[in-house]
Amino acid sequence: MELKIGLVGTGAIGRTHIDRINNSLQGARVIACSDVNINFGQEVAEKFNLAFFADAHAMISDSAIDAVIITTADPFHEEFVLASIKAGKFVFVEKPLAPEADACKRIIDAEMTSGKRLVQVGFMRRYDPGYRQLKKLIESKTYGEPLLLHCVHRNASSGDGWTTPMAVENSMIHEIDVLRWLLGEDYATAEVQFGKRTRHVDDTIQDPQILILTTKSGVRIDVESFVNCRYGYDIKCEVVCEEGTLNLAEPANAMIRTNASRVTPICADWSQRFVDAYNVEFQEWINACLAGRVDGPNSWDGYVGQVTAKAASKAREAQSVTTIEIENCPSFYQ
Repeated sequence: MELKIGLVGTGAIGRTHIDRINNSLQGARVIACSDVNINFGQEVAEKFNLAFFADAHAMISDSAIDAVIITTADPFHEEFVLASIKAGKFVFVEKPLAPEADACKRIIDAEMTSGKRLVQVGFMRRYDPGYRQLKKLIESKTYGEPLLLHCVHRNASSGDGWTTPMAVENSMIHEIDVLRWLLGEDYATAEVQFGKRTRHVDDTIQDPQILILTTKSGVRIDVESFVNCRYGYDIKCEVVCEEGTLNLAEPANAMIRTNASRVTPICADWSQRFVDAYNVEFQEWINACLAGRVDGPNSWDGYVGQVTAKAASKAREAQSVTTIEIENCPSFYQ
């Protein structure tokens, strides 16, 4: 059986997902797409030999579509996730699940009412080989309990339209999810502190920032976000345990000897750094859909991530420690 997929939102990440599913992965094919920009969407459909739907709801409800991928702008996620749930179809939505916690709760309520888990959120770091190695090491308890985590999230340039809140809500949201997954527990408090502002941004933007999280068991986490570091895309994670430290593996890049120097290249952007993670993520999502289940980050994970990110934003604005209030996880998601 081949999973037939309809994709909503034909921007850059949507097009990369079409390409990877149709040309690199197994068990599925994107057969249709929809975009609010009709002319551009039609061009993408023609390029990839897809059916084009001017109305995304019509595509989602079409009987030829087995599952849906949503890669629209964030404010439209809720609308199309709810439509997919209503149609009874598995849906993969890029992070965030929705921009606000109450929207995430509406998705949770709709999914629970449907009686079946259908939603997976695109937190691809859970599928990165390095993070998976860290999780196995942490769970083995070989080096004792985790005590501290030191993390880095750097990007060469933030580009146009970047705002101070996006450091947490669009960038460090990945750390918020993957570190919660690594440790297997929720957060208790959040705090955001500022470093000295880089000269590469104007005075309306605060960069770099440091997010400080404390888990319910007391693990202390610091995450540096520096999205205008200029030198490349750099992700780091060190887990300090009772009897050793665990470091996230670096991507395998060959060392170059040239001009009396030894140079080991790093990735230029996220698409290079996490290409393997995206491939594994979608192959496992396809396999799970064909088996009739959701294995990856679910709606509850998306809700917890959004609540945590908003608490961190509140802490940033108040320049104080903020308590993170998360409801008990429903048995539906356990």
